[in-house]
Order: sequence, then structure tokens, then C-alpha cells
Amino acid sequence: MKLYQNPRHWASMKALTTPGVRNVANYALVKMHTKIFLGKADEERHEERRDHLDDFFDATMDAYVAALQEGYSEAEAREITHIQANFDFFNHGWTEMMEIPGDELQPHYRRYEAFFVAHDITIDDPLGEFAPDDGVAEAPKTLEKLEEPEYENAVAGFDDDVYVETADGETVVGGDTEEPDVSVTDAPGVSDEDAKAD
Repeated sequence: MKLYQNPRHWASMKALTTPGVRNVANYALVKMHTKIFLGKADEERHEERRDHLDDFFDATMDAYVAALQEGYSEAEAREITHIQANFDFFNHGWTEMMEIPGDELQPHYRRYEAFFVAHDITIDDPLGEFAPDDGVAEAPKTLEKLEEPEYENAVAGFDDDVYVETADGETVVGGDTEEPDVSVTDAPGVSDEDAKAD
């Protein structure tokens, strides 16, 4: 999968792993991701999917932190959560929201199989043990789109590794980039006051 990486991503990582500001950053990042992915769907689908996406992305924030704690790089941890999301989108037939085509789901799964198996994550169960106790809000499926999928927002051909396009426009294979000097206040939703409260 091809990801973009800029100082905001590093700041988000820092905020999500800082106890005093994690909840604030988590909330802002969930809302941001929901907005981004709803933007790929028809407007009439937005409200019926919003709660589901909020719940789902909230759970993937825990997966992201767990991956970091297990030694995955920022890009790898973030890619893991994006793969989880694409599993979910595929299961719902939300092909227009997918970042990778359906025939690349298995190769992406295999690259992180150790993490996925350890946390009971499968294509059919994208959250595994990260699923909230009260579940994820239901949303209507559009499985008919899987019959002749178009994957209009998917980028194919990046299933063998994590590819990172940096803020300078350079593409780094493997996602091993140097962490810049950032503050938690550079993360979405984190104010100076939030940082001081830490």
C-alpha cells in the first residue's frame, strides 16, 4: 500500500502514545478519518455509514498503538490499520472507499500475518480482539458492487511492501523514515492547553 507521511503523522503517533493527550488526539483522528473516507462515498451514504466508521476507526487506533508497541514502524503500524479498514470496506461492498483492489487483500494480509494472527484479525473479522465490547454500529452493505467492482479510489501494485511518499515527494520502500522533531500539538485536535495538562 502506498501511504503518505508528513510531520502530522509523526505528531499523531506521539500524541496517541502520550497518556495525557491520547484521548483528545484519538477523537480528532477518528473524526478526520471518517470524514476522509466518507468523502469517497456518495453523499447519500454519508450519514448511514458515519457511526460505523467512527466506531471502527476508534478501534483501529488501539491496533495502531499495539503495533507500535510490538516494534512496527510508524508507517507499518498505520498501514496495518488501513488494511483493517479495507477488509471492512470490502466486507460491506464499499468498493469506492477502498484504497487497494480486492485481489490485493490476501497479499496485504500475509505481510502482516504475524500481527493479525496474534490479535485474531482476519479479512472476515477485521478488528479481531480490538473490537469494542459493545460492537460496532451497523451500516447498510452494498455487496452488489462486488459483482463488477471498480475500486475507483484504489491504487494497485503496492502489495509487496509498505511504500511511503514523504512530504518531499520521495517514495521510500519499507517505510523506514527518520522521525522529525515534532510536538504533540502538531497532531490533529491537540491544543497547547491539552499538552500542558499532560
